[in-house]
Amino acid sequence: MMHKPVLTIFYQFNPWHSTIGGIQTLINTFIKYAPSEFDVRLVGTGSDRNQSVGKWQEAELAGREISFLPLFTLENDNFRSFLPTTIKYTTALLGRCFTSDFMHFHRIEPSLAAWKWQGEKTLFIHNDINTQMKAQGDKNAILWRRFPAAYFALESLLVRQFSQIFSCNTDSAQLYKQRYPLIQDRVAYIKNSFDNEIFYPWTQIQQEVQRRELAKKLNLNEDTRFILFAGRLHPQKDPILLVRALAALNQPNTHLLIAGDGELATALRAEISQLKLSHRVTMLGAVARDELAQLHRISNVFVLSSAYEGLPLVVLEALASGTPVVTTRCGETPKLLSSDNGVVCEQRTPECLADALRQVILHPENYPGVSCVRAAEPYAARTVIRDVYNEMFVRWEKRNFSVVG
Repeated sequence: MMHKPVLTIFYQFNPWHSTIGGIQTLINTFIKYAPSEFDVRLVGTGSDRNQSVGKWQEAELAGREISFLPLFTLENDNFRSFLPTTIKYTTALLGRCFTSDFMHFHRIEPSLAAWKWQGEKTLFIHNDINTQMKAQGDKNAILWRRFPAAYFALESLLVRQFSQIFSCNTDSAQLYKQRYPLIQDRVAYIKNSFDNEIFYPWTQIQQEVQRRELAKKLNLNEDTRFILFAGRLHPQKDPILLVRALAALNQPNTHLLIAGDGELATALRAEISQLKLSHRVTMLGAVARDELAQLHRISNVFVLSSAYEGLPLVVLEALASGTPVVTTRCGETPKLLSSDNGVVCEQRTPECLADALRQVILHPENYPGVSCVRAAEPYAARTVIRDVYNEMFVRWEKRNFSVVG
């Protein structure tokens, strides 16, 4: 009897511990929708000091049996430490061997340890790295921005080992093809995907009832319209820009919900206080996915204020919930939106963001839920991830049968 193909996923997180980020969400979804024909392993981090670090353990995630190996303990990955977690993770991989039929990497640095490992390696690119390197503002947002030449030298060395390089951003995929012409046939665009079993719309009546319930719970006027931000409180996401936009909005009965945590939390609270917006903003901290799904369905508009992006899963989740999106011009999101499901801001200014929010809040009839859901449908996880696994299985069978033959 032939063994099952083994997929090993490498990323610095613990899927059973509350964590913020599209990469983590995508990996969880990849595990949830993995077909039974595959054995799935995850090399991650531990969040419990009592967890057996460095040892394989059998576990269950979203109803799926997997093997899990935490390399070290990381109690809160929503905050950066002095030594970047990626460096810790890469160092912990060195000297080990996790050769598998398939290996998925979501950062390029850890693949330094995998140079001699046998098997098909895939790199997932989640941001437009070119824009990321050029972004203005906090130089600490990404350490490599201090040493761009070193990053691109490392990247040019490591990309050669990958059988596939997937990017959720069409511009980024094109850039990699141009930068590495010898492997351009290995570079492809891949749709990011949301879990359509969790993110879906309510009826208008359900939405209105739940929205009023939330307003009551927060001691707000029952006619309050909610603006939602969800993500890591990090310079990339620029939540401070959004808070300044709320001040410029000056629209009564609007309330900003901030779902997320991170290093900018203290600065964000200070900005909210300075702008005298404490009564118009609720910082919810990190929330579970089921709770986030309800917030999407209740909200009148979702906002992306980022400086750079790939295609954020949270945008797909908002649209799938029937909620229109206001975004800065970054990443793949502007290409996804149309005039009946969102607004793209041409300038990253509080005034431009406020104008876009006002447009959606005052004229919800121009952004019907059905149009939002229609835009997200092609990105449903069950379809996108099934297709990826099907192609993997076909390649695995060809390799095995050619060896047998």
